[in-house]
Amino acid sequence: MRLLVTPSFARTVKKLHPRQKADLDEAVQAIASDPGIGEAKVGDLAGIQVYKFRLTNQLYLVAYRILDEETIKLLMVGPHENFYRELKRMEN
Repeated sequence: MRLLVTPSFARTVKKLHPRQKADLDEAVQAIASDPGIGEAKVGDLAGIQVYKFRLTNQLYLVAYRILDEETIKLLMVGPHENFYRELKRMEN
């Protein structure tokens, strides 16, 4: 499985503590092993899937897009607050 990351995803990951990065790595591995695990979005965000997970007792979301059978593009990671607004802004 090939994983591509956007600059905003990489920027956010860079700011995380090592323990948080470990939790994020587990979430990314879950996505890579089963790309259909996330919730498919509709409307403006059609084609994007969002996977929810716990990061140090806070709900975090990972937005990703399946490009083909072997490639996933990780778009964004962050807490639920304003997540969809930022994602929509990034996609347009």
